[in-house]
Amino acid sequence: MAMRFYMTPGSCSTGIHILLEELDLPFEAWIVNLPAGEHHKPEYRAINPKSTIPTLVRQDGTALTEFQAIAWWLARAHPKAKLLPEYPDGEARVLEVMDYVVGTLHGQGFARIFITDTFTPNVADHAAVQARGREIVNQGFAILNDALAGLDYVTGGFSIADAALFYVEFWADRLGIPLPEHCDAHYQRLRTRPAVQRVLREEGYR
Repeated sequence: MAMRFYMTPGSCSTGIHILLEELDLPFEAWIVNLPAGEHHKPEYRAINPKSTIPTLVRQDGTALTEFQAIAWWLARAHPKAKLLPEYPDGEARVLEVMDYVVGTLHGQGFARIFITDTFTPNVADHAAVQARGREIVNQGFAILNDALAGLDYVTGGFSIADAALFYVEFWADRLGIPLPEHCDAHYQRLRTRPAVQRVLREEGYR
């Protein structure tokens, strides 16, 4: 049985989609329409009671949720792809960057921009919440920009952290948020990878 990958084009699931393509794994893509509320439907909640994406249902029928968990499992399950460094310090650095991207840039920054009403019910406060989101995003990219100085990727080679960083760089690009020098170079470098190009085409982007 092929794995089933529950995703929403252009969302954080794009990073996992990239990893699946990099690994050349067979999987079935199931589109979850977040604006239509499909993630709250009983049939999806039976798979992922958190009502989040992405979800990866593996060949044994068990489901994995949360970006970091899915990415780490893919890397560990396919060690020959070297999506995680073999030495502890490198692996820790990859996890550090990935957690910061998902927890801070995404969870605290972009979330305030994309789903403002979850942070305040008062429409009059939306502009301030979104502005704070942009501050968090810009601060986060500044920190990651320093970490990327002199590097093509987060560590020696392409890793799960780079797939995570790509999806927030992609969001910044779509929103017209300027990326600092090293983040922009990282983003453009990833866009040349065949797997990334396939994913963007498949998800309806160029």
